[in-house]
Amino acid sequence: MARGFKGEYNHTVDAKGRLIIPAKFREKLGETFVVTKGLDGCLYVYSDEEWEKIEDKFSELPLTDEDARQFTRFFFSGAADCEVDKQGRVLLPAVLREHAGIEKEAVLAGVLNRVEIWSKERWLKTKDYSDVNQIAKHMSEIGLRF
Repeated sequence: MARGFKGEYNHTVDAKGRLIIPAKFREKLGETFVVTKGLDGCLYVYSDEEWEKIEDKFSELPLTDEDARQFTRFFFSGAADCEVDKQGRVLLPAVLREHAGIEKEAVLAGVLNRVEIWSKERWLKTKDYSDVNQIAKHMSEIGLRF
């Protein structure tokens, strides 16, 4: 059974907008993958195989639903096919770096079926786990048991 993405890595974006993708992530992503605007001000990275599943799900949404149209626009208009170079770097398009507020320091976090790319500043703000017990209770209420 294939395992999901996990772990946290810190890297810098060079002057040309290139970011190193950790080898552990490259193994699962492959040489090409999709990067798009994510929620909470980060970027989502999906393998081509996972992206196909997402496209299939979105294609089933009703065109008459305004929220579906807006979220589809948000998610797909910023999507970019990316390719890893010989140094293990990927060029992040400017529109995506701008969305995530990434200028120099970035954090790559493995989150099950995707990798999230954050500006280090935003990442540190999200790491306030002071209410994690309340969140765990909510997760239990929606069916997560561990």
